[in-house]
Amino acid sequence: MTELSVFSDEHFMKQALIEAQLAFDEGEIPVGAIVISENRIIAKDHNRVERLNDATAHAEMLAVTAAQNNLGSKYLNECTLYVTLEPCSMCAGALFWTQIGKIVIGAKDTERGFRVFNKKIIHPKTKVEEGVLAAESETLVKKFFKKLRE
Repeated sequence: MTELSVFSDEHFMKQALIEAQLAFDEGEIPVGAIVISENRIIAKDHNRVERLNDATAHAEMLAVTAAQNNLGSKYLNECTLYVTLEPCSMCAGALFWTQIGKIVIGAKDTERGFRVFNKKIIHPKTKVEEGVLAAESETLVKKFFKKLRE
């Protein structure tokens, strides 16, 4: 029998999906990010590129900065990032410098995800998992771009 836990990857990815929905509702590309430490959310955000008129205001960047401020440390090696869409190269580079302990990815980004350009950009000690609630994450992104085309 599988034991269910409030601290499962699915639980935290659902929280990231809530952030992604907020981005969608604000007219932003629907990506949400959650940073956890010791099974506790210490930072969360969603894309704010349009709202802030800032090309670097990706969900991952905003959540990582908030987590670093929360912990008072530039390193997040004891933390896990849950992100609904595979990080781009910019975000992956920032994650490298934080030495984040683990990244859990919802949907792949086959056009702009970091693995399209450089699979080794993530810190060698960082664990990467993918596919957690991937269908939900992908559906939200597709719905957003379909809405833009209409």
